[in-house]
Amino acid sequence: MKTAHYIKELLYRYNCIILPEFGAFLTQTKSAVIHEITNAFYPPTKIISFNEQLSSNDGLLVSYMATAEKTSYDAMLERLKEVTAEWKKQLENGERISLSDIGELWLNNEGKIQFQPVYHINYLSTSFGLPSFVSAPITREILKEEVVEMEEKIPFIITPETREKTAFKPYLKYAAIILLAVSTGITGFRFFNENLNKQQLALEDAQTEVSKNIQEATFFSSVPLELPAFNLEITKKVKKAEKTHHIIAGAFRIQANANKKVRLLKRKGYNATYIGVNKHGFHQVTYDSFTDKEVAITYLRKIKHTVSKDAWMSSVRN
Repeated sequence: MKTAHYIKELLYRYNCIILPEFGAFLTQTKSAVIHEITNAFYPPTKIISFNEQLSSNDGLLVSYMATAEKTSYDAMLERLKEVTAEWKKQLENGERISLSDIGELWLNNEGKIQFQPVYHINYLSTSFGLPSFVSAPITREILKEEVVEMEEKIPFIITPETREKTAFKPYLKYAAIILLAVSTGITGFRFFNENLNKQQLALEDAQTEVSKNIQEATFFSSVPLELPAFNLEITKKVKKAEKTHHIIAGAFRIQANANKKVRLLKRKGYNATYIGVNKHGFHQVTYDSFTDKEVAITYLRKIKHTVSKDAWMSSVRN
């Protein structure tokens, strides 16, 4: 008689299956868990236990087996008593009783029935089709912290990654360019117009002064009149040559790290400077800057040979 098979079927639907004059198989629902060490995920399940003190017949198992075997209740009860008597005899002889997909029974030194359930069967019907699995831990935050720590120690001198492009409507870009051009034109026109008006006023004042002197000379003096010298030449400002060739010592995501680099290089005797953010969003620091390209190239070769082979030159067009 397949007693273990019928007990197994009832365990899916009930929490207590009593085997008359032997004991009861109990189930308790356990929530889903994640093992902290192995990262294994276990779905909700039923934990099976055994209690030999609950041996009074409640009729559930006997009725179910009698219906399945197509026999009477009393006949099935007698057959079950025979099965339990045989099981008790096996246990007293030191044997172990293995119930398929349920567990194993045996007696301890004190004569108490011990039970070890199986774990590969989940009797919780709501968890059907949800096996346990192992998931690799996510390490994104750990890697991010390592990158930040590395950046504080050494500069990022490799080609930086492309930054994400934020959504920007094209027509707004063109509108901004047109507005900037119009504003610049209006400002330049006003400046030019003001200078022209000042020059015109200065010329008129000079002509008035000359006419006055001529009149005074005509009526009060016989000394030839010399016109005062008036220079209308506009002085051109000579634009000071700018240092446009920079020898880059490093590019940093964080400006505070760039400032630390500048202070470090200055203590070592370099004419270090922070020159702002490049098109990739990195804060740049230089060993030195030059107006002459050939001089800058010579200095770069020296830096690569004696200090850092990763240094490079960045030139800005005027």
